[in-house]
Amino acid sequence: MGGPLEGLRVIDVGTRISAPFCAGLLGEMGAEVIKVEQPGVGDFMREIGPFVPVEGDDGPGHSLFWSVEGRGRKGVTLDLRKPEGQELFRRLCRHADVVCENFRPGTMERWNVGPADLDPRLVMVRISVFGQDGPSSLRPGLDRLGIGYGGLLHLTGYPDRPPVRPGVTVSDYLTGVFAAHAALAALYRRDARRIGAGAVVDACLYGSVLRILEWTIAGYDRLGIVREREGNRLANSAPLDNYPTADGKYVCIVAGSDANFRRLCAAMDRPELATDARFARLAERAANAEEINGIVEAWTRSLTAAQIEQRCIDHDVPVATAYTAADIAADPHMQARHDLVTVVDSVIGPVRQQAPFPRFVGEELPAPSSAPRLGEHNREVWRGLVGLSEEEFASAVEAGII
Repeated sequence: MGGPLEGLRVIDVGTRISAPFCAGLLGEMGAEVIKVEQPGVGDFMREIGPFVPVEGDDGPGHSLFWSVEGRGRKGVTLDLRKPEGQELFRRLCRHADVVCENFRPGTMERWNVGPADLDPRLVMVRISVFGQDGPSSLRPGLDRLGIGYGGLLHLTGYPDRPPVRPGVTVSDYLTGVFAAHAALAALYRRDARRIGAGAVVDACLYGSVLRILEWTIAGYDRLGIVREREGNRLANSAPLDNYPTADGKYVCIVAGSDANFRRLCAAMDRPELATDARFARLAERAANAEEINGIVEAWTRSLTAAQIEQRCIDHDVPVATAYTAADIAADPHMQARHDLVTVVDSVIGPVRQQAPFPRFVGEELPAPSSAPRLGEHNREVWRGLVGLSEEEFASAVEAGII
């Protein structure tokens, strides 16, 4: 069985992460994705390490970042800065359902390939830092601006230290997810409801982050609360933290509720804490958070992460070890669920990567295809799909358009 989006075609004309990730998500659900890159240069992601050395290559090697984020699509080259390239792009889009781009607003219009220049049935996903309009829309920027203006950066870290960025480019990926969701909604409206027309999806990096800020805005509006960094703890719940272990790892224990706290006390062989007046109820534990968190930390420091996990699991206490890549690769639960998949990269061979997510029960999606070499599918797409003659194709290659 093919993926649920089999039969749809997506044009990925973006760069870096957000728009390509949006296209890639649609591809992992079965859509055919065609990536358009600048001839001779390609996506900037090809230049971001870490790199795997390639025999006979004097450069830095093959980017593992590109191997992951470029997978599952065909690759063609096209110079959109030239009128001939723009005409070819318009012809390509006549065979597509979705176009994903993340250039600065106005760029596609200057290249004569904006929404008004393309087939009105297209769903065009436009991702930018600040959106397609508004006083800041033309400013340049990347993921860090998204988490900054979206409000997440201010909340990440400890109150007595500078804000800390999350470990991955959250606003890029999160915006790609929201944009893919919106693209599918637009396709449903176009096809299932027989509207016939596509749509333009305006997704900004800060907007996706703003959407997940929980009560932050409502608290400011109604109560005048400016939410601040709290580190790993919460002012209204305890015990809760990422606790150090005897083997140098960290375990997150969530035992704020009275029921979970009683279970944790049993796991620590400290049942008397559950009836201690300082800790018996959530309000008292929150008021004495330093003391109860200190008691839990003293316990975790005496054991390994595996020992702590097992004791918590045995007593039904929510617990997690802060996993490294090595931990993920060795985890039997993730192995059983096939959360990692082997992608056969055309340059460096088999590479273990994150599997497509989420899944459909009873269906197994195939492993994504390799991230393409630059221009790998030029002949297939420009000759076979768009319909260039051999002479037209050769002329475009010679002119540097393809």
